[in-house]
Amino acid sequence: MSIEFSDNSDERIVSSTLIADDDGEASLRPRTLEDYTGQEKAKEHLAISIEAAKLRSEAMDHILLYGPPGLGKTTLAGVIANEMGANIRITSGPAIEKAGDLAALLTNLNQFDILFIDEIHRLNRSVEEILYPAMEDYALDIIIGKGPSARSIRLDLPKFTLIGATTRAGQLTAPLRDRFGVVLRLELYQPEELMRIVSRSAGILGIRIDPEGAMEIARRSRGTPRIANRLLKRVRDYAQVRANGIITKDVADAALDMLEVDEIGLDSTDRRMLESIIYHFGGGPVGLETLAATIGEEAVTLEDVYEPYLLQLGFINRTPRGRCATKPAYDHLGIPFSGNAPVKGQNPEQQKLEL
Repeated sequence: MSIEFSDNSDERIVSSTLIADDDGEASLRPRTLEDYTGQEKAKEHLAISIEAAKLRSEAMDHILLYGPPGLGKTTLAGVIANEMGANIRITSGPAIEKAGDLAALLTNLNQFDILFIDEIHRLNRSVEEILYPAMEDYALDIIIGKGPSARSIRLDLPKFTLIGATTRAGQLTAPLRDRFGVVLRLELYQPEELMRIVSRSAGILGIRIDPEGAMEIARRSRGTPRIANRLLKRVRDYAQVRANGIITKDVADAALDMLEVDEIGLDSTDRRMLESIIYHFGGGPVGLETLAATIGEEAVTLEDVYEPYLLQLGFINRTPRGRCATKPAYDHLGIPFSGNAPVKGQNPEQQKLEL
């Protein structure tokens, strides 16, 4: 299995994409549906599908998992394979460059095996067309020769299950999307669910943590298990060096404050983006390119990495004229919200005095 780490030089601790600090996260992944925390609707659907496939001695329907990164799509694919007692082959859309690469994967599968393709929306179109007969008829059409002497032969494939994962379901082509029998969206986790995940991970890693400490980490994890496990490791380091090795609420709070992750999971870059909109542009609207230049980031990075969580919190709005900061963003930053635009360089205390 090849893992692509984020190419962000800052490697934000609250990034939901894989970074170097996540090396070894596979050891924390659950192996059964019972151990898998959260995603109750998806788990119920899968439990029925798995049991039905076992009763009929058939392969499961092809499954599409979609949702934000870090929610456990790869983990869930491994759980499905384990529950089915099947082998799993893991690859990604960008790794399958030619039709021959996919043909090699498909012809090496055994009966009821699972093929997991991460970021399936990035499949090459010529490669994608090979999947259509493979998914529908369990067959592979191969062209032999060139020109007038070319001929097509069909190879039968074993009954297998394709599990596709994507963070951008809207970029899947309709013919591919329609061939999945089970389509499941993974939702962001609630703090209580993340607290259970943090406590379980702490037990596996041999970390001493109390419930309040686990909840403090969970609240700042942006609804994402990958971030929760990453924060747990950083807080563990702090607890071992600055405390007695036990993660309490106070220890977790001090460690996360040192990492500049606030009580709802915003880091310094998130706050800098909001403050730029408020102080430099009077709360907006401001164009994405202009905002990116102001804080020294690329526009695509703002749109794909920073904006989604701020939009979920309702801290910014997208308008035809640009991005605007909302009243909850002002409240969270402690900046008075009024008809007068904040003055660049003023801190909240100065503005309160003027008002």
